[in-house]
Amino acid sequence: MPHSVEKKIKKIEYYLSLLETYRKNCVERFKTDPMFEGAVLHYLYLVADGAVTLAEMVIKRKNLMRPDSYYEAIDILGQYGVIPREFAYRFAGIAGFRNFLAHDYEKVDPEQICKTALEKLPQVQEYLEYIRKSLS
Repeated sequence: MPHSVEKKIKKIEYYLSLLETYRKNCVERFKTDPMFEGAVLHYLYLVADGAVTLAEMVIKRKNLMRPDSYYEAIDILGQYGVIPREFAYRFAGIAGFRNFLAHDYEKVDPEQICKTALEKLPQVQEYLEYIRKSLS
């Protein structure tokens, strides 16, 4: 596996491990501690952005068609069998989530972030495993 891809995967896994530590009392802490809120949002953004960047890296490495959007980058991985097509369809939403965190972060709902977003983190790890398999 290319060093740059493995390095990106390791960074994403590091951010995932940090986010796992934020699950306990997340909603309460999110509402009352601005540093906690910032950390959660920042690491979620880094995970989402990293997942999209990783898709772009794999596309370039495998010389696949060039995506026109972040969403399409994930979709292309599904089209070419790098990740299962059905998984790509579900996981491509991470691109929209990345954009939301980048541009609409003032509109976040602590319940949505702490419950929905953090519960979906295992999908990111699954994505990383598919990428590893495709490049080994």
